[in-house]
Amino acid sequence: MAALLLAATPVSQAAEPLPGAPWGRLPKLYGRITAAQLGVVINTADPYSVSVGEYYARRRGIPEAQVLRVSLPQRASLTRDEFKALDEAIRAHMPEHVNGLALAWVQPYAVECNSLTSALGMGLQPDLCARNCAPTRTSAYAGYFGSRPWIVVGMRPAMQLAARSVPVAMAMIERGMASDHTLAAGATEPAIAYLAATPDAARNVRERLFPPAGPVPGVAGVEVARVRSDALPPMRRTLVYQTGLVRVPAPLGGEWLPGALADHLTSFGGQLDKPPASEGQMNILDWIDAGATASYGTVSEPCNHVQKFPHPQVLIQAYAQGVSALEAYWRSVAWPGQGVFVGEPLAAPFAPAPVAASAPTP
Repeated sequence: MAALLLAATPVSQAAEPLPGAPWGRLPKLYGRITAAQLGVVINTADPYSVSVGEYYARRRGIPEAQVLRVSLPQRASLTRDEFKALDEAIRAHMPEHVNGLALAWVQPYAVECNSLTSALGMGLQPDLCARNCAPTRTSAYAGYFGSRPWIVVGMRPAMQLAARSVPVAMAMIERGMASDHTLAAGATEPAIAYLAATPDAARNVRERLFPPAGPVPGVAGVEVARVRSDALPPMRRTLVYQTGLVRVPAPLGGEWLPGALADHLTSFGGQLDKPPASEGQMNILDWIDAGATASYGTVSEPCNHVQKFPHPQVLIQAYAQGVSALEAYWRSVAWPGQGVFVGEPLAAPFAPAPVAASAPTP
């Protein structure tokens, strides 16, 4: 597939909708990252970060030994030296059993052309700015199927607790917590993964990966709805929403289930300091404002390589196996070097509920 600049490609009329791609088989995933394995990083120079990070650590019960306080500049991008200092501080502070990171801030979200979450998760790619439209490093996490990536493959997937205000961030956190275990036994009314084809040919490249409409094989209570962005039905019980547009018309999805994941394929959705999409490209924080619990977008021009964006089948199937939003999103992106992950990392609607301990026999 030839790479196309998403920022410059004009909108054209799409062809007839593509037929559903056969469901691929995702290997079984083992375990999930929980609060006991998550590290939280708080920027003491940022009042938002202090409020949100401490609230999150308290609500999720993150052990104090897994909370790191640093001082960072509040701007979009870190320099390489600033990133190196942050990375070394995290490595020195976090216990070996910490396998994922929650970054409690909105800015910084990049290191030059890299996203900050990917740089911390899989290492900085210094040459990325010189070849931003080329293939980038493949994530080892995409081929790992356990819940101890730091110990096994030397990666800590990261997600930013990013929102446009402290109250919105707290509401996002509460949605993540409310989602836990809610879909593990199925539901009387199905949760819906809306996959929207668009007339924007350059940004509609994921349509060829969309699976057929209907029940997700092997998953109780989840269905795929194949829709068109220019003729959306009333959207109810939204669990996943994926599309490809410069701006997604409001309202962004109607009824959201706790733990919902939503993203749009465009060039600069991950530039978190940009205002709401009254003009220009839509910011992924609009999804959080609307009621989604996690999202993903790129911080520098990626061109429309599908590997740089969440794969719809992998995202749905991984989440349905009971892993967290952090793990499902990271597994779904093969080349995440330019993409920032935002949301409540531990949301896990398909995780089995803990078995209550039996009372001792008198």
